[in-house]
Amino acid sequence: MLAEDSVLLREGLIGLLSRCGHQVVSAVGNAQDLLAAVEEHAPDIVVTDVRMPPAFQDEGLHAAVRLREKHPTLPVLVLSQYVQRTYAAELLDSGDGTGLGYLLKDRVGQVEEFIEALHKVADGGTVLDPEVVRQLLRRRRDPLDQLTPREREVLALIAEGRSNSAIAKELVVSEAAIGKHIGNILTKLDLPATDTTHRRVLAVLTYLRA
Repeated sequence: MLAEDSVLLREGLIGLLSRCGHQVVSAVGNAQDLLAAVEEHAPDIVVTDVRMPPAFQDEGLHAAVRLREKHPTLPVLVLSQYVQRTYAAELLDSGDGTGLGYLLKDRVGQVEEFIEALHKVADGGTVLDPEVVRQLLRRRRDPLDQLTPREREVLALIAEGRSNSAIAKELVVSEAAIGKHIGNILTKLDLPATDTTHRRVLAVLTYLRA
């Protein structure tokens, strides 16, 4: 079962898999059709992209997670241009933990490499691109680890609802220094570039969850 929104890539994969002795029972271009086709055809393995219509964000990977929830032993191989950390982690935690793969398209340099990964996942194994592993390890690490002791102190005072001037007074430093610390905190926590007030709230939530 193949899910890929690019017609050229989809047809290319169908031809490749057919030449290697595999039957593609269905090939679709969006997540909804993927869900329906799996129910209809009960494939031995699903190969899916991450970004598909309508929003081209994480529809394919989200669908894969849903499929694994309903069919815990269904082998799934994700073949994507990038790592979607949230659903990638959920996918690896789904089902019975077997028959899973996540490869980046740019790193699949040889046909033999792709077919070998396909066979391994279909047989219940796990195949992960090294970059996927790196990203997931980064996600699971304490986000506050990269903050300096002073930045942690500033963040703790922000969590108490202190203003910049109040924090500066508490730590006996200039308000400009506090502003610099806050800027570093927001950058290191990789918070979305929205308004500063909203980012401060997100920083506090990160602190409380850590």
